[in-house]
Amino acid sequence: MKRGLMFAALAAVVIFGSAWGITVLKPGAEMARAVWSSAVIAFGLQLVSFAVAIPFLKTNPIAGWGLGALVRFAGVMVHAFVGIPALGLASGPALVSLVAFLFVTMIVEPLFLQS
Repeated sequence: MKRGLMFAALAAVVIFGSAWGITVLKPGAEMARAVWSSAVIAFGLQLVSFAVAIPFLKTNPIAGWGLGALVRFAGVMVHAFVGIPALGLASGPALVSLVAFLFVTMIVEPLFLQS
C-alpha cells in the first residue's frame, strides 16, 4: 500500500509538473488541451499498470512489469485511434506528451516494484 502511494505521488509530480512545464514553454490553447489531456490519461494508465504489476512481485516481477507495459501500449493505441479524434485534440502534441509521460514514469517504476 505504501509503495503504491509513493509511486502515485511521484508519478503525479513528474507527469503534472512536466505538463505544466510544457505548457509554459509552448503556450497555446490547443497545445495545452492536448498536453493536459494526455497527462491525465498517463497518470491513470500508470496507476492501473502499477496495480497490475503488484501481484507478480513475489513470483515474477519482470512479468508484472511487462504486463504493465502492455497495458500502457494498449492505452496509447486506444488514445491514438479513439481518444484523440473523439476529443478533437492535436494528434502530435497529444501522442508525444502521452508517450513521454509514460516513458519517464515507467523508468522509475522498478524502484517501487522491488520486494
